[in-house]
Amino acid sequence: MRAIVYLGPRDGLSPMTDVILSRLGYQLLMPETFLQLQDERPDLRAELLLVDERRLEEVPRDTGARVEAQLPIIVLSGTQGATGDDPRIVGAVKRPAGLHDLYRLMQQVFEDRPRSMPRVPTHLRALCESRGSQWEGRVLSLSENGCLIRSPEAILLGQKLRLELVIPQSESIVLDAEATYQLLPDTGLVFSAVEPSRREALGRYVTQTILA
Repeated sequence: MRAIVYLGPRDGLSPMTDVILSRLGYQLLMPETFLQLQDERPDLRAELLLVDERRLEEVPRDTGARVEAQLPIIVLSGTQGATGDDPRIVGAVKRPAGLHDLYRLMQQVFEDRPRSMPRVPTHLRALCESRGSQWEGRVLSLSENGCLIRSPEAILLGQKLRLELVIPQSESIVLDAEATYQLLPDTGLVFSAVEPSRREALGRYVTQTILA
């Protein structure tokens, strides 16, 4: 779990954003909470600061502070984005910050191979159609952008197919996809030209799965 110190108003985040991020391995802590935990666990270190632009002057600059001075900063901003020349600022998101924007930035800061969207493990039925053939596969992981599928039929890299995901307690979602990578014995698909209503349904399923 990565500790992230949050200096901002409670309404600076969209509803449930902090809860979902914690399920994804990013724990947002108010400064006082972080310091209390650090008293109990002296080895605890913050790895990122999430700071409302109106509170940037509160971020310590001296190396003797209990919150390290040179931590990267993501700014919660109005429409103008990050301003100034503080080299610690790595990015900015508009208030109230939503899950996907924050997740994308945090992945860029922390991960060697960042994902733009949260991905959850699944075991969903998928009805596949390509090149005049139809068959059933299993989706092993899913995000708003794509999925990892296990298929009894060979799927070649670059192959395009139509995918119908059977979502429990919901309507099926039909998507166009292209095979972009292999994680043997499975194939990674990227969705193309996803309609807003279908993207919203995917996002809702991913969020519900994270919170389950």
